[in-house]
Amino acid sequence: MLIAEDNESNYTLYEHMLTGNYELIHAWNGEEAVELFEQTHPDIILMDISMPKMDGYEATNEIKRKDALVPIIAVTAYAFATDKERMLESGFNGYVSKPINHTRLKEEIADVLKKQ
Repeated sequence: MLIAEDNESNYTLYEHMLTGNYELIHAWNGEEAVELFEQTHPDIILMDISMPKMDGYEATNEIKRKDALVPIIAVTAYAFATDKERMLESGFNGYVSKPINHTRLKEEIADVLKKQ
């Protein structure tokens, strides 16, 4: 699992929630997410929307041009209906809002993987 997250404490939270269930790879920004995707070809990606160098929308677009089938879950502090619509129209396969809820995150991962 590739996790694109520029905030260290948020990534530490992901580690706590997901280690043992997934092999985690960490990208600090959108550019690095695209590079690490090309190198590692993860089964699923958690993509923060707001990151430096390249935001989550741009990174997802780049990754989906290389592999349209890789599931990508948007992670965002924005949870308005219009934001959800934009995420799904932009190629994300699902989304979770911050603050991250452990149960909700695992459910969304399972739902997205089940659809693949």
